[in-house]
Amino acid sequence: MSSKRPNPSKRFTHEEPDTLVYQIDDRLYVNLTDRCTLACTFCPKHNGCTEVKGHELYLSERPAADKIIELIGDPTRYTEIVFCGFGEPTLRLKDLLKVAKAVKARGGKTRINTDGLANRVHKRDVTGEMAECIDALSISLNAQDEVTYNKHCEPSLKGSHAEVLKFIEAAAKVIPDVSATAIDGLEGVDVVQCAALTEARGAKFRARYLDVVG
Repeated sequence: MSSKRPNPSKRFTHEEPDTLVYQIDDRLYVNLTDRCTLACTFCPKHNGCTEVKGHELYLSERPAADKIIELIGDPTRYTEIVFCGFGEPTLRLKDLLKVAKAVKARGGKTRINTDGLANRVHKRDVTGEMAECIDALSISLNAQDEVTYNKHCEPSLKGSHAEVLKFIEAAAKVIPDVSATAIDGLEGVDVVQCAALTEARGAKFRARYLDVVG
């Protein structure tokens, strides 16, 4: 495992309260975890930055789902509630789904920004569980082949690129709005090929740009 991944046993407490939800434009983002299955070279947190658009996202402790629900309040005030934050939200799948179900019960819309490795991590197809309360998925495909993917994403699990492709296909069958993304301009990444791989699996493709959140 990469030494760049957050070590929960070495957390420090900062003076200000943790940022558990934060608003960008008309969306509310949920900062559920700082853990991740990847250690992407282009990720700000691996380059000394723990902020996104002025929001400090370092977590000193693991936030409770009920606390997140309380902070969201009325979800209809926002275009959507996005599970994104500082880490990979599907690593806390049970809590993510609890929050998402509460959002849907109150009339809100939900989206997960994910690395697409949930099925690999949880050792089962979780897309059906997500379909009960998730309106949209944005999946980071990141590269057209395993070599390029491994170079930029440094996965902790073998065969991660193939797993992401499988996840895209499975999700597209049960969730209304599924898109995959890759960063245009990242060395060796062919967004045309990424788009073809994505569309062949029934999902949409969207090119992303470094340091652009939303």
